[in-house]
Amino acid sequence: MFQTEFEFTLPKGYLDEEGNLHRKGIMRLSRARDEIAPLKDPRVKSNPAYATMIILARVIVKLGALDIISPSVVEDFFAEDLNYLQHFYRHINGLSIIETNHDNDDGQETIVVTG
Repeated sequence: MFQTEFEFTLPKGYLDEEGNLHRKGIMRLSRARDEIAPLKDPRVKSNPAYATMIILARVIVKLGALDIISPSVVEDFFAEDLNYLQHFYRHINGLSIIETNHDNDDGQETIVVTG
């Protein structure tokens, strides 16, 4: 069976208004519409970086006890968690860049994953 949802654990966690900490979540694979839809949003037109907030809110299907993740929730993530989720998103969607280095002293091939 083809896996479309992936579990994650935030390094710090999302602290909601009531002081509850949410660390474990589920992210689904992104579809083309998840990346296209934010382009129509006025917040993205005035600040293109805001697309990240909208995309993550669309693909995170669960976070702790929260069933609905809105862009305003994503806005309140700690920077370390946002960075983690951006890398996790790129990884599960096959958007990481793989570079091969043949210039090692030992002649072995090195694979470096970035992005």
